[in-house]
Amino acid sequence: MSLMDRIGVDVGRKLKLEDAIEWAARNQVRHIDIQLDTGANAVTLFDDARCRGIRQSAKANGVHVALHTLSAVNVGEYSPFLSDAVDSYMRAYIEVAPKLDAQWIVVHAGYHFTADVPMRKEAGRDRLQRMVKHAEQHGALLLLENLNREPDNAEVHYLAHTMEEWRYYFDAIDSRAFALSFTANHAHLLPPGVEGFVAEIPLDRVKEVRLADCWRNGFEEHLIPGKGDFDFGAMFALLEGRGYRGAYTNAFGTLDDMQAARGYMVDKARAAGVTV
Repeated sequence: MSLMDRIGVDVGRKLKLEDAIEWAARNQVRHIDIQLDTGANAVTLFDDARCRGIRQSAKANGVHVALHTLSAVNVGEYSPFLSDAVDSYMRAYIEVAPKLDAQWIVVHAGYHFTADVPMRKEAGRDRLQRMVKHAEQHGALLLLENLNREPDNAEVHYLAHTMEEWRYYFDAIDSRAFALSFTANHAHLLPPGVEGFVAEIPLDRVKEVRLADCWRNGFEEHLIPGKGDFDFGAMFALLEGRGYRGAYTNAFGTLDDMQAARGYMVDKARAAGVTV
């Protein structure tokens, strides 16, 4: 498969899923990532008939669908009632994924409020272990994403944004239903950078690499490529040189921005010596 075909688009909440598949087909995008939280895409609105139609449309158009849970839902939740709600939320994604022939579901480790880090980490790890077992039973695949750093003086911080925190979870879970989603621009925000992360990631467990521009050691921004200082050519050369052949997903700007950037990224990879 060509590199162009491996670079997909994060639709997020921008289109109804059926319309997103049609948009992808028109633009020769082979992979889309979508959230099932709001509007016509709320996960509760996918009955068997609708799922069947989506599967048929995606197959006919050569489009692969992946799901992406909302990072605002705290996987590290431990409070009564709320904890049960998070479990129900994640189970709903897991149960609809095979009905849509979804390739995977991107999940997160949650967030903490500075004073409760150990409790949040333990709650998130335990929840992910439970959800992986549920995914095994339903034939779904969960990908744990490394999230972004927040300013040091922020009260709330995402978990699994450093390599050490990310490893806390993926070292504890060994399952065919659990793998990784590497957001390269999040790594760019931290001192180790992309090279430091890739040196430690078990690359055979990475199924998706998520992309946006940003500024080195800066703050969370999903910029259009060329608007920050992320070196896409070097990243492609590093990952492809180490044998990575999975998907890439653009996550920035508008749908047109993400579509146009696919060619830009292929050009950068080619200039870096990558076979595209």
